[in-house]
Amino acid sequence: MRVEIWSDIACPWCYVGKARFEKALEAFPHRDQVEVVHRSFELDPGRAKGDVQPVLAMLTKKYGMSEAQAQSGEENLGAQAAAEGLDYRTRDRDHGNTFDMHRLLHFAKEHGRQDELIQLLYRANFAEERSVFAEGDERLVELAAEAGLDAEAARAVLADPARYADEVRADEREAAQLGANGVPFFVLDRAYGVSGAQPAEVFTQALTQAWGARSPLTLIDDGGAEACGPDGCAVPQR
Repeated sequence: MRVEIWSDIACPWCYVGKARFEKALEAFPHRDQVEVVHRSFELDPGRAKGDVQPVLAMLTKKYGMSEAQAQSGEENLGAQAAAEGLDYRTRDRDHGNTFDMHRLLHFAKEHGRQDELIQLLYRANFAEERSVFAEGDERLVELAAEAGLDAEAARAVLADPARYADEVRADEREAAQLGANGVPFFVLDRAYGVSGAQPAEVFTQALTQAWGARSPLTLIDDGGAEACGPDGCAVPQR
């Protein structure tokens, strides 16, 4: 079974939702047969690369709330993250363009290190003092190397704006086609969708339902035709 997760590194509920989903997946009896793929979604696609600002300033401008309201929201998110065992800095975080991070995640997917990288990016953005936005490409290269990727290859990806750009845009178009106008958005076997950072129990229910609804294999002409198996190949006798 395949689970696709549309998310953005700048999305705190994606950070929390991933932890809740993984709690459900860890207890799922068929977890070893579940493939998880992370898909791209930008919450702020119009923001220019290098346009970095404090999170509180972004929230007050975007949602028209006071700084006190924005800080209260951050404190609430910090409590939600802590309940899932996650670190979360409620003050002095910043916000910026995540397109290059998504390109790097597609590169990581090709090398089987996507989940490792996205978790490091979340941790860096939400829990660490160093910025994933203000320090430029070298910070992303460090995180890619920590995820097990070749640092020079990651640097080359970031240096070429066209690398994996089509893959990011394709993910975003697909999200729109599926009706996802917010993240996190989880799609199970292209048959079930779960929107938002739901409690682990909801993900458990979704995994169980999607697993049970898989179509059984229908054999066509099971007439004993020759085939190879663990004991060798049937050889026709003359």
